[in-house]
Amino acid sequence: MARTRTWGPQRATEDGPGPAAQRPRDAAGAVSDVERVIGDCAIYRADGREAGRLPLHEAVGATADRGGFVWIGVQQPTAKEFEEIAAVFQLPALAVEDAILAHQRPKLEVYDDVIFAVLKPVRYVDRDEVVETAEIAVFVGATFVVTVRHGESDVLRELRRALDAAAPGSDLLARGPVGVLYGAADRVVDVYQEVADAIDIDIEEIETQVFGGDEQDHAQRIYKLKREVMEFRRAVAPLDRPLQRLSDGEVPGVPEQLQPFFRDVHDHAQRVADRVEGHDRLLTDVLAADLAQVSVRQTRTAVRQNEDMRKISAWAAIALVPTAVAGIYGMNFQYMPELGWRFGYPAVLVLIAVVCVGLQRLFRRNGWL
Repeated sequence: MARTRTWGPQRATEDGPGPAAQRPRDAAGAVSDVERVIGDCAIYRADGREAGRLPLHEAVGATADRGGFVWIGVQQPTAKEFEEIAAVFQLPALAVEDAILAHQRPKLEVYDDVIFAVLKPVRYVDRDEVVETAEIAVFVGATFVVTVRHGESDVLRELRRALDAAAPGSDLLARGPVGVLYGAADRVVDVYQEVADAIDIDIEEIETQVFGGDEQDHAQRIYKLKREVMEFRRAVAPLDRPLQRLSDGEVPGVPEQLQPFFRDVHDHAQRVADRVEGHDRLLTDVLAADLAQVSVRQTRTAVRQNEDMRKISAWAAIALVPTAVAGIYGMNFQYMPELGWRFGYPAVLVLIAVVCVGLQRLFRRNGWL
């Protein structure tokens, strides 16, 4: 089953209310290109979210006047669509290129006063045993967060809902822009654990089939699941170093009180990484065992076929005796042995029987019958 990724031009609204009717419009009543790719744009302060959806051109000055930070959620933008956002927040060009092109490894980079991170949310389609991967790029500044999503993922939607529902003065709101990065990383790693649990179940099922006497060939399914585990590992393994930097205070702008939270996420990510490595090794062992069992079954089949051929050859040799004698006497020559002898016919039959019985005992003694 091919891995499905919806990284095309469609426009989702995962980060907020997002219906087209609610999007800001220009004087002519049209929705601009940049507004089409913005799922939500809102200000968050210690007392909660400001009601409504903020137009992009108001986003920069809004925090200076009202405090807090602005979070802009963007879905699958083109370079042209994202150009205005990058200019408004003075985002680093290299990071913007990575965010637009996608297909990046999980990573963390610091550009002056902007933190750029890439996360790889995954989900497991159990019916098809497929790991589907999305991608989230997060720009974190002193007063803003810009998230860019490629593919299907509920991480940002759930985080936005949690922030919208947070009580005034809650830690979730007080953490500021870096708190959004923490919340996204925490939810991504939580889903990693769920995916690891689902893969555990499928591996146990495969083990039961392979070692439970099921004589079908499971190599194709095992190999397919092994490839999905490899896809999963590409999302999990590179995240270790970025989370370590965030938890060890190596990244400027990360409050000290948030470092233990990143350390907790890092610990969970390491556990998942260990489980993924275990999955890969276990599937390798199960695949080897399955191939060994297939080889044993093929060998047994070959042995049975060899035994059958020996039996067939032995009976064919026994049947050849009466066939040969009958063929000789069926030539209808005038002068044939024992034609004038009274006991000639019974004697030939006895001879045939003696030779056939002798051959049968010989073949049985040699294990052919």
